[in-house]
Amino acid sequence: MQVRVKRISFEADNIHSYELVNPAGGDLSPFTAGSHIDLHLPNGMIRSYSLVNHQGERNRYVIAVNNDVASRGGSKLIHETVRVGDIITVSHPRNNFALQEDAEYSVLIAGGIGITPLLSMIRRLEVLGRSWELFYAARTRLTAAFLDELKALRPDVHPNLHLNFDQEPDARMIDLSSIVKAALPDAHLYCCGPVPMLEAFEAAAAGRPAGHVHVEYFKAREKPAAEGGFEVKLARSNRTIAVQAGQTILDALLEAGISANYACTEGVCGTCETRVVEGIPDHRDLFLSKEEQEANKTIMICCSGSRSPTLILDI
Repeated sequence: MQVRVKRISFEADNIHSYELVNPAGGDLSPFTAGSHIDLHLPNGMIRSYSLVNHQGERNRYVIAVNNDVASRGGSKLIHETVRVGDIITVSHPRNNFALQEDAEYSVLIAGGIGITPLLSMIRRLEVLGRSWELFYAARTRLTAAFLDELKALRPDVHPNLHLNFDQEPDARMIDLSSIVKAALPDAHLYCCGPVPMLEAFEAAAAGRPAGHVHVEYFKAREKPAAEGGFEVKLARSNRTIAVQAGQTILDALLEAGISANYACTEGVCGTCETRVVEGIPDHRDLFLSKEEQEANKTIMICCSGSRSPTLILDI
């Protein structure tokens, strides 16, 4: 669908927020806390960004984009070219990082721009009257987005906020192990941030029930499977496509003129998830759980390969 950029706001060093509305007026598709939308950029890139506003707001989407020097070009393009009044194409909201609304207590851990989905969750928890704590790490206070909004949630919100600025005087790195150990046994834990933080969090939370530990990766942990040397059979279209060395499955399908859904191309957003009819995938994604990967029922074709000579997909 198409949306208009109504407002661009400075949120922190290198971070801008973008308010998107229906060009014709009226409501946008509903979403839930933790959702993201895909932006279809003019150069053909598709990039996913979390919605930061309250899920009850049907008249707008708000995203935040960090102009990261290590980005693959999407955030830089948005910062340099997107202007107020522009019409851009976005996907309908998807949620791979859903808030467990019935949890009595939620512990949220954010690293840098990882605050974006957690802010939407906090807004929802406030409406529900649920208890929560936020541990928010950034390099400095100047690089931490939405601090004012967090502090303005209510007058007595400060005990819920634990801020950690790694590069300020007398600062210490956030202690994920201590945070996880101190959490109530039945608490739900959420973490979003850079890959090293997420890996450390998952290690610290390994002893907790899997259903109570939630993570969302923005970037891949390893390179896509591009060794090639296998073929993909398409069950519905009755075609066989050879995946050559240097190609991902997605690359091979697009080169053959086959339409396929995709967005991040890193196996983190879930857009390209495809059912496996037969064969053994070589999973490289960060979307499926370990149990889902072991079941081999679906594959992220943007980054995963095949351990068997032939992989039959429901395409």
